[in-house]
Amino acid sequence: MSPLTEIYIQLKPNNHPQLLLVFLLFTSFIFQSCFSPYNKNTAEDWLIDGKFRKAEVMITNDREITISNGLVKRAFFLGPNIACFDFTNLMTDTQLLRTLMPEAIVTLDGKTYRVGGLYGQKERAYFKKEWLEEMEASEEDFQYEAMTVTEITPHFPTQMNFWTSHKKEATGKKVTFQYSHPAFTGLILKIHYEIFDDLPLIAKYLTMENLTNRSIEINQIVNEVLGLVEEESAVEGNTEKMKKPHQLYIENNFAFNNAMHAELSNQATHWKPDPAYTSQVNYNLLTPSIMEAYPEEGIDIKLQPGENFKSIRTYELVLDSYDRERNGLARRKMYRAIAPWVLQNPIFMHLVSKNDEEVRTAIDQCVDTGYEALILSFGSHINMEDNSEANIQRWKALADYAHERDVKIGGYSLFSSRSISPEHDVISRITGNPGGAFFGNAPCLASQWGLDYLDKLKYFFEKTGFDIFENDGPFPGDVCASTSHPGHQGLHDSQWIQFQLQKELYHWMNAQGIYINAPDWYFLDGTHKIGLGYREVNFSLPRAQQKILNRQNIYDGTWEKTPSMGWGFVPLTAYHGGGEDAVLEPLSEHLEDYRQLMMQYYGAGVQACYRGPRLYDTEETKATVIEVIDWYKKYREILNADIIRLRRADGRDWDGWMHVDPGGNEKALVMLFNPTQEDMEKELELPLYYTGLQNKVKVSIEGKKSKKYQLSHNQDLLIKINIPADGYTWMVLEN
Repeated sequence: MSPLTEIYIQLKPNNHPQLLLVFLLFTSFIFQSCFSPYNKNTAEDWLIDGKFRKAEVMITNDREITISNGLVKRAFFLGPNIACFDFTNLMTDTQLLRTLMPEAIVTLDGKTYRVGGLYGQKERAYFKKEWLEEMEASEEDFQYEAMTVTEITPHFPTQMNFWTSHKKEATGKKVTFQYSHPAFTGLILKIHYEIFDDLPLIAKYLTMENLTNRSIEINQIVNEVLGLVEEESAVEGNTEKMKKPHQLYIENNFAFNNAMHAELSNQATHWKPDPAYTSQVNYNLLTPSIMEAYPEEGIDIKLQPGENFKSIRTYELVLDSYDRERNGLARRKMYRAIAPWVLQNPIFMHLVSKNDEEVRTAIDQCVDTGYEALILSFGSHINMEDNSEANIQRWKALADYAHERDVKIGGYSLFSSRSISPEHDVISRITGNPGGAFFGNAPCLASQWGLDYLDKLKYFFEKTGFDIFENDGPFPGDVCASTSHPGHQGLHDSQWIQFQLQKELYHWMNAQGIYINAPDWYFLDGTHKIGLGYREVNFSLPRAQQKILNRQNIYDGTWEKTPSMGWGFVPLTAYHGGGEDAVLEPLSEHLEDYRQLMMQYYGAGVQACYRGPRLYDTEETKATVIEVIDWYKKYREILNADIIRLRRADGRDWDGWMHVDPGGNEKALVMLFNPTQEDMEKELELPLYYTGLQNKVKVSIEGKKSKKYQLSHNQDLLIKINIPADGYTWMVLEN
């Protein structure tokens, strides 16, 4: 029996009613303090307090090297070789490592070598620092040589030519450990750690420079190996089904599969058992307690003399909670630091055009309504693979027309889900024939056609001055068994080579300031926006259904993405079939649905593909679009801030979300929706912890005069609000 239960029995109502009331209030407070997801002290919460937590590199007695920023720490011991012995979550004072592992594992010229690390740990459930003096190195491993400390710098150049909520560049320290091996005299191997200011985040990658006089075959690179404390103690169970350590969110820039979801796209994070960990509870020693980062298909390229190689970059975000919203906020703050280009969020239209005049008309409508960009959608008359002088001049003239009116312009290109020819398509490793790619038939990016495709795209953008590239169905991890494609040797190197070719295109475009929409998780190598997450055929459903489904998509698609990272969809004309009740054209006849669809997306900070031939058809429609765009621009900063979910749309009751920005002038903007046919009056309890507000708040409903409210001890706001039938309302919260 718990102590609280014993107290309750002694204070039952017929004995001490006043004391019982005090007890109930006390236990209620304890419960909320212990189990509320918002139970941290705002004055010391890295997500909202705005304090500067500087990354530092400390060297102790020439034998210990520590990187830390007050949120996370890794420490290395320099003995007979170098080894990481400490990886601490400083927010929870929790040790993440249970055993020493090598710093990396490389397979060169067909032989596998460990990089760094020490041997001799017998108990693998935990580690004691005094064991370090007894541990040994192996002459077979790559040996530590030297260390340098520098500032973090971008991995590729980026120009930002569109509206952005980006405030400052990521800062921090980079520590580089250099290694050598007698079998590869002249090969310089380096492992780089990046620790960021203000984030519980460490990045790691490996580079090699071949200064020998021969080529070196790189078969595989495991750039990170961690022996982690297990998440659960399960006597039975296999590695795949058992829980992985929750305190470490791992992402890398080797991600694809068209899921539009980070975890499902992550192709390089591998959780494995540790058979040497013989004291674990699992009888078959299958607990997932080792994390390795590597491309499963391997690399298998030849590094020629004078060439450089860079591995996958692995990002390790340390978490301090099981709360999904809090962990999502942490991930979104990570993206804002390591991929700031994704914070650009232009207001764009998706034009379906048949001729140049329709393009000019759409540009004029963008100017009239405040839209900032025009993308020629799929089904339009643009062809960026046509490098003829006539085609280039045609689209340059249209780009000039847009730029003269301060409108950006872009176009759509399909890559993967089409067949070019048996000569250029992906060849199946099973059949030896075309087919078997992610999308069935697809071209190989390393075929002659694929290499030409990349050159044609660059030429088109250079000569026309286009600003936006919408790349549909890009390389989704296909392997190709062809031995005649000029860009790769065969099956063994085809995936790595194609991925590098795609990255190079996106890096080049970022250097030119070109904005990239691509439906796969290529954010860490330069793409800007991905699908929010939706089922395309749903846009053939009646508009009433679309409104609710779209709000579900927004709610579900912004757990881990900032608003600027996802696009939605509004079919102005028929898309995937559907009847008159599915589309918005004629726009003037469905004006309230048009307005609400815009308010839903812009109220989430999410740009939708408004796909059709025009933005307005009458002066009334034009005025409506202008009104919504003006509203969005007025509150653009807060509408591009992170979303806190309030209630998911279910068609039965109210639903909505709240943007929060503890460092902004507007601390929050709340969007509320009513899917029913009756007006609603609701008393809502809004959780304002992540706004940074304390004690009091000023609330303005739909831009009207603000009113002051008192907050609860949990920083919650109790407020009565009216939501019109089949409509919405909004409010702004300030200090």
